[in-house]
Amino acid sequence: MTTASAAAPVASNMRPRCSSGSSDVTRTALTPSIAASPSAPWDSADFALAASFFDTVHAVGPVGEDFTDEDMAILALRGTNVDDVERVAGGKTFFWAGRYSANLNERETLDTQLNVFEHFAPKLSAASREADVLFLANIVPDLQIQVREQCAGARFVAMDSMNLWIDVARPSLERVIGMVDCLILNDEELLQLTDTHNMVQAAKAVLAMGPTVVVAKQGKYGAALFTADDHFWVPAFPLETVVDPTGAGDTFAGGFVGSIASCLAQGEQITEGTLRNAMAYGTALASFNVEEFGTERVARLTAAEIPGRVEELRRITTFHDQPVALRS
Repeated sequence: MTTASAAAPVASNMRPRCSSGSSDVTRTALTPSIAASPSAPWDSADFALAASFFDTVHAVGPVGEDFTDEDMAILALRGTNVDDVERVAGGKTFFWAGRYSANLNERETLDTQLNVFEHFAPKLSAASREADVLFLANIVPDLQIQVREQCAGARFVAMDSMNLWIDVARPSLERVIGMVDCLILNDEELLQLTDTHNMVQAAKAVLAMGPTVVVAKQGKYGAALFTADDHFWVPAFPLETVVDPTGAGDTFAGGFVGSIASCLAQGEQITEGTLRNAMAYGTALASFNVEEFGTERVARLTAAEIPGRVEELRRITTFHDQPVALRS
């Protein structure tokens, strides 16, 4: 199974690999616990580090000369294929800067610089084009469309986006949403996209656009899953200390999409149970991401550490139906 990922584009490719279209991003985050954090790599790395626990990931996209060999080594941890990561001579890596509120659930974008993405034209290798699972990471919707069109045979396609593209590229964004199976957005972006104030109504509106699965990321409150026939809500894993939430959404996506890729690789169909299980793995992996800055915690995470948090999520969300006599 191949997974490919494209966005802030580096793409990741899982066939037994996963393909992710998104290059890496240089990020600066200001949080209450970190006055000013150094720049770090980024969307593709966060996705790939999580998804690579389940399958081989092929990353696709451009980086600048400021993206070091050490950065590339982090992206390539656990066997992620970086053959389709293009280092642009004289270029600068996509840059994002933001500030988090004291509760770490609200984010203000301070600066976005496309840099190497401004003139990027995705050219996927044969291995990435043959991906069974594709993740279109957050980047200009027109680039997501180009990657999607090159992976016509993908069996499951998920995508991420952000408020900027809702504001400045809505027609292209709505077009690419109609080309995927699953849309992953944070809750505020989902409401903004659909011009509603209710999450259930927003999910219903997105399902009418074409996807069969909608995932609403809710930060410290967890995430919600919607399909035409069902919905499922999972809380965030309870932690006493959160250091840096940057990249948690991409880590969640890596766990969610990677878990689905693993099921497809074993010949299984995508069921409601598959999706619920993927939500749990995405949530568990995201909980490791926020414990330290950038990719530090997930980069040294071991497979043996993950099942315990998945099981704890199962424990704290399960209750037994014990009928109680109610007064009329």
